[in-house]
This record gives sequence, C-alpha cells and structure tokens, in this order.
Amino acid sequence: MTHLAIFLHGVGAHGSSIAWMADHLALPGLAFAAPDAPFAFDASPAGPARQWFSVAGVTAENRPARIAAARAPFDETLRAQMAAHGISDPARVALIGFSQGAIMALDAVATGRWQVGALVAFSGRLASAPPLAPAACPILIAHGLQDSVIPASEARAARAALAAAGADADLILEDRVGHAPGPQGLAAARTLLARWMEPASV
Repeated sequence: MTHLAIFLHGVGAHGSSIAWMADHLALPGLAFAAPDAPFAFDASPAGPARQWFSVAGVTAENRPARIAAARAPFDETLRAQMAAHGISDPARVALIGFSQGAIMALDAVATGRWQVGALVAFSGRLASAPPLAPAACPILIAHGLQDSVIPASEARAARAALAAAGADADLILEDRVGHAPGPQGLAAARTLLARWMEPASV
C-alpha cells in the first residue's frame, strides 16, 4: 500500500465504530487505520468507549484549551499508525474524522502541525484558537443539515475560517442527514482521495 487513510472516531465511541467507511472509500493502494482515542470516555471509564478530550462541562470558551491539551497524544496516535503501516511521509496520509475526531483532524491541519495529503471532516467543527496556518492540502467538510449534535452552521463557519486563512476547503451540506456521514459526503470523500492518490499512478 502506498497511502494511508486514518479514521478518527467521535467521543464515546472507538475506532471500529467508523471503520465501516472503508467499504465506501476503498481505492487501489490505499490502506485504512481506525485507532482508538487515547482516553477512556468519562461517562463509562471501564468500558470500551474512548475520547480525544473530555466533553464534561465543555463550552465554546474552554473547548480550544481542551483541544490544545489533547494535541500531544493525538499526534502520537497518528505517528504510531504511520509507523505501523511503514509510511514516513505525512503527504501520503489522509485524515478522515467524524464528530470529535473531525474536530481533532481539523485542528491538526488548521494549525499546520500535520502537512497531510488530504482531510475529510464529517459532522465536526473548527474550534482551534487563532491564528490559523493551515496545511496546503485539499479539505472536504461534510455535514448533515439535520444534525442535532453539532449544527450545520459549524461547518459553514469552519469552511469560512479555513478559506480566509488560505486553505482549499470544500463544503457539502446534506439534506435528510443527521449526525452521521451521508452518501453525498462519502462519495465526495472517495473522489477527493482518488484525486489525491493520482500522482502515485502516473
């Protein structure tokens, strides 16, 4: 495999809970990884559910600090997945985040820490503290218009902030889709991944 897509799950879930998306995104030469977040979920610390950061008492004001505190273990998770798949160049890595996983993926790219090849953010938000210095990679933000967990307005705001910072960000708002990846978003994600991988086959 020449490229790696890393799935990043939402709060209170685990890696295998979103690994099903690989069936919709499969491409020749593309490997998939679906790691668990590093921390036990607050609401069930003895169970399999995980979180990238705690949402207990989270607010718009304190969320950026929680994201910043989660960066080191998040980055270590990505490095471990790359090492396990024998990939050393972040440009051969795509991040595919859902909900809290999308928040962390957007932060990784928006801050410029991860110069990955592509980013897909489903049902997330950009909550990183400015200034932003986004990586030069294609970004797809996909969000259900009926999302009752994270409103679609967050997707619009994320795209606007990234575009203002010079990022190449596309936005898909999908009707009749709630807090979940929708078919239109998945199709667009596969197209983005295929375009990203094209140089490898030339």
